[in-house]
Amino acid sequence: MSRTGAAIGAGLTGIEAILVRVPAPVPRTRRRGAGGPPRMVRHALVRVSDDTGTSGWGEMPDADPERWRALVGEFAPALLRHSWNRPTEAQDAWADLAPCPPAAAALDTACWDLWSRRRGAPLAHALGGSRTAITAGVTIGRQPSVESLVAEVNRQVGAGFRAVRLEIGPGWDVEPVRAAQESYPHLALQAAAGGRYTESDADLDALRALDEYGLLCLEQPFPAPDLAAHARLARELGTTVALAESVDSPESLEGAVRAEAAGAVCLGVARLGGLTQARRVHDRAADAGWDVWCGSEGETGVGRAARVALASLSGVTFPSDLPGAGVRPAREVVDPPVRAHDGIAPVPLTVPGLGHDVDANALRSMAVETAVLERSRPAEPERSG
Repeated sequence: MSRTGAAIGAGLTGIEAILVRVPAPVPRTRRRGAGGPPRMVRHALVRVSDDTGTSGWGEMPDADPERWRALVGEFAPALLRHSWNRPTEAQDAWADLAPCPPAAAALDTACWDLWSRRRGAPLAHALGGSRTAITAGVTIGRQPSVESLVAEVNRQVGAGFRAVRLEIGPGWDVEPVRAAQESYPHLALQAAAGGRYTESDADLDALRALDEYGLLCLEQPFPAPDLAAHARLARELGTTVALAESVDSPESLEGAVRAEAAGAVCLGVARLGGLTQARRVHDRAADAGWDVWCGSEGETGVGRAARVALASLSGVTFPSDLPGAGVRPAREVVDPPVRAHDGIAPVPLTVPGLGHDVDANALRSMAVETAVLERSRPAEPERSG
């Protein structure tokens, strides 16, 4: 409850949605300056404000035109009309809308940030987290050669990372995993398959061969809908099978638990529709004895700050993704930047909410469109530049 006893949602005065254009992360297979200018991607940052002058921030990564229209035309107006006391109730505002989890996630996170700031509590504690720091992992994509992969792993280990997530696929699996494991036998290794495998003999032989290398987990070997294939592989392997894209709601996790399709799950805030749903998935996975970690969805600092808070929950047992050595955004959106040092990222506990301030100048320099919504007025888009 607010200090006046009124519902916080009833006191919302406006929502600002800012579409920003930022460089996509440069693959580590490409040298700086090679291949022309960097590819640009769009994200949406949202600020929810109330009648006390308090604001909360959230992020929608990969804000394509359809998601942007859903955010400013449907989800944000519905939230302004909705009354809520706790952020877990905010999602009821869009219960009758066509699903758009990333739009819901941005607003849900902003409500959590606002609520935490009004209570003077760090977001991590508001969510129920207890850690003061999290162990960070780094993802390494496919490399030109096994030698270059080992060199990249060496760079990340030298920067203090103790966990590496290798992206694999047919033809790039056993050899890179073997090379990384032999070079760094005490490194925590995950293999992320991205649903690229089938149950063909060749694919299954490769996945079985990975069982020899002490992986932390084998993530999403088969396409998302095929829980039965995951369950069959999970019964055969000693390595933990993990799910990512297969779990897009608490209900889908429940189905995966019943099917015994895996033993670990990756939390993606945008994929799951916000911190409220991500925490529910975390709680159910922990109850089932599954391992949990928080994965990157390519967010700016706002989304990364929310991910660090989520990763402070006690059921998060695997290292959670953060940018690795050599990955620097063109301009940071938040201050201080959300980064890992020696493989550890602090959980902000002395500042309410996300624990990071949004850099207004940086945001202004990246904005291409802004939509301002007030309780009694519709969205008014403003183009920048």
